[in-house]
Amino acid sequence: MVVSKTIIILCVLACLTVCISKAPFAEAEKHSSAIGVPQPGHVQIMTTADGSTHIGKITVISVSSVEFETAYGTLTIPLESIQRIQEVPGDSVRSGKYWFPNPNRTRLYFAPTGHMIKKGDGYFGVYEVFLPAFNYGVSDRVSLGGGMSVMPSGSLKKQVFYFTPKVRLHQSELFNIAAGALVMKFPDMDNENVPLISVLYGVGTYGTPNHSITLGFGYGLEGGKFTDKPLVVLGGEQRLSRRTSFVTENWICPGIDNVLISYGIRFFGEEISVDLAFLNTTGKDMLFPGIPYVDFVYNF
Repeated sequence: MVVSKTIIILCVLACLTVCISKAPFAEAEKHSSAIGVPQPGHVQIMTTADGSTHIGKITVISVSSVEFETAYGTLTIPLESIQRIQEVPGDSVRSGKYWFPNPNRTRLYFAPTGHMIKKGDGYFGVYEVFLPAFNYGVSDRVSLGGGMSVMPSGSLKKQVFYFTPKVRLHQSELFNIAAGALVMKFPDMDNENVPLISVLYGVGTYGTPNHSITLGFGYGLEGGKFTDKPLVVLGGEQRLSRRTSFVTENWICPGIDNVLISYGIRFFGEEISVDLAFLNTTGKDMLFPGIPYVDFVYNF
C-alpha cells in the first residue's frame, strides 16, 4: 500500500536524522565543554566512566586529575575517568538536580511560539497518531518544517500535506516575535480542484521558556486576498517540575462563536516529550474534560 510505503519512508528519514544528530562530534559540540574551571555563575555536570554523575565545579587541574567541588565535598577524579563535562547556568540546578532547558519552547500544541529553533536543532513529532511533522533550524533566524498525514486510505491523493516556514523578527531575554506561514493541501475529495489553505501569521511570546504567554494573529489567504478577520491564538506554558509543564492553547476563529480551547500536561526529558491534553469548545455544547489529544516529539 502507498500509505505503508510512506510510513516506512518517514521512519527511515527520522532515523537518519537521529543518527546524524547523534554523531560523536555533534554530541560533543552540543553538550560538552573542555576540562577547565567554569565561567562565573555556572556549574558543571561531570559524568565519569562508571556512569556516575556529579554536580559542582572544577577548582584545581593537575597533570593526571582534577579537584571537583560538590555540595557533599571535594572529589579527586582522574582525567582518564572523565567521560563528559557539561557546563550549565547555576540557577538551572535546584535541590541538587539539573533542570535541563525546556526542549519545546518553540511550540504549544499545534501553534508556534515566538521562540526559534537554534541552528542545527530540530524536532520530529507525531500528532494524534496520523499527523507526523518535522521542523529544523536552518539558522538562528529561520526554520523550515512540514509533513503529511498518514491516514489509512491507501492513496497519497487522500493525504493532507503541510509546510510551515518561520522567521524571527525580534529576540530578547523576555520578549520574542516571529512570523511565518501555514500552507496546507487537502485531499481532492470530488476529483475537482484540490483545496489549498494558506495562513500568514505573526506571534509574540513574553516570558522565559519555562514560564510564558503567547499571542498570535493569522490571516487566511483566499484568491490572492486576505480574510477580513484574523484567527487569534492565546496560550501559555507553566513549568511545574523538572519533567512536566502545564500547557494551554486557545483559538478564536472567524465565523465561529465559540472559543476552541485545549489544556493538559507535557511530560519531557532533554530530548523526548509527550503531551496528554484535552480539546474542547466553550458554550452549551462543552463536554468535560474534552476530546483526548496526544502527541509524541523527539528533539534533536
